Amino acid sequence: MAKPEQAMGAVDGTEIVAIEPDDRLVVLARTLDTQSPEAMATLERAASEWRHFGDTCLGRALYRHHAIFKSQSDAPVWSHAEFVYFRDIVPGEVIDQLVNSPQPPGVHLLRAEILVTTPASFVFPQGWAGSSHRPGRKPSLEYLDVHPTYLRDYREIMRRYIGPAASKLVAMGKLGTFRTMETAAVLFQAPSLGATWNQIHLSEVDAEGFQGFGQELDAALREISPDGGFAAVFAGLDRMRTIPRWTLNDPVLEADAGLGEWERARAQG
Repeated sequence: MAKPEQAMGAVDGTEIVAIEPDDRLVVLARTLDTQSPEAMATLERAASEWRHFGDTCLGRALYRHHAIFKSQSDAPVWSHAEFVYFRDIVPGEVIDQLVNSPQPPGVHLLRAEILVTTPASFVFPQGWAGSSHRPGRKPSLEYLDVHPTYLRDYREIMRRYIGPAASKLVAMGKLGTFRTMETAAVLFQAPSLGATWNQIHLSEVDAEGFQGFGQELDAALREISPDGGFAAVFAGLDRMRTIPRWTLNDPVLEADAGLGEWERARAQG
């Protein structure tokens, strides 16, 4: 699939790296909850140990819950979200270790899933090195449940409008990254989770006064959408999906710079 022109451009000199479904990036995502400070410390300490996952592992990120921005479910609050990135496939031994094996005492696995990228909607700036150097920024995790009837239409809206508009905001530095991922397979879900989804959107945002993406996306969408800005595009989205949970988080580990290095080498090779 050809990369959209907007995704590879540079609005203010910042080159944008885009990863498409044909690039075969896959993500093992885990939703976790810790029951004690000791369990939290154990989980967060172990996050840095990922290089033994093999040569196909491109990086790992762990986020600690900070606040709920929006919720359309009564699900309890979980403490952590984790993403481990691979090219081509997630090795079976990694799934055995992170999903099938018992978790450390006090750490509860609530959900494990395989994610793939949404077309034209997984972008970050070249040289991405995380958001810890910008303490005002927090990773935003938006969990969405798109009705199966509308999955194709939803993906097309992301490809044509939302992804390219968000790419502009990443290039301008208004978002850290914009990473839209779709659930390919649910490996495990605890009955106690109390929510379900089939999309996760990850982006680093300025947390103070955060009101969602409306105002920023509106201007970018007006350059892309002939039918108008944010309101016109999102009017279609509202009937397609719900947002069971949208959270702001603190980065514990953002060892995912290898995504850009891999994609750059792949594109040049």
